[in-house]
Amino acid sequence: MITAVKDMLDAHPSDPGGVDPDRLVRCIEECLTCAQACTACADACMSEDMVAELTRCIRTDADCADLCTATARVLSRRTGYDAEVARAVLRACATVCKACGDECERHADMHDHCRVCAEACRRCEQACNDLLASLG
Repeated sequence: MITAVKDMLDAHPSDPGGVDPDRLVRCIEECLTCAQACTACADACMSEDMVAELTRCIRTDADCADLCTATARVLSRRTGYDAEVARAVLRACATVCKACGDECERHADMHDHCRVCAEACRRCEQACNDLLASLG
């Protein structure tokens, strides 16, 4: 995957403040990937014949996509960095990614889009937890 995340973080004039740059880049990229997967999964769920049975999945996908996008945006801002805010956002993102991954796994045998989404959620959850652990 080609992104500008690392290049933009490297080009920023502010000091990263002890944040592991590799974990930060990975987390932002996984959040963006997860948001896209969740958006696409929700859309695919709405196209399924059994859409009524996928309501919870669609809702969880939407919540996860929104929070992953917000997390990537917060983590991309370096000016006036607040570690407590970053920790809270990362915990929330990891929580919603776990919930979405669990929900999508329930449908993964029937819907390949749910399998793909669950995998993206698991990677994002792990990346958030890894960055969170490195913040202390």
